[in-house]
Amino acid sequence: MEELVNKIKEQVSVFIENADLQVEKNNKAAGTRARKASLDLEKMLKEFRKASVEAGK
Repeated sequence: MEELVNKIKEQVSVFIENADLQVEKNNKAAGTRARKASLDLEKMLKEFRKASVEAGK
């Protein structure tokens, strides 16, 4: 689970970096990368939720 949390942290930083570039510099490619990162984050967060529920039992 620790490995999953670290992957989530890395993906969050990728998302923030690219989202900031899109907003501040109107970088369309960064917007595409930010959207991809958000989809990857969604999957990882669902995995985390499952693992967290199992660990809590």
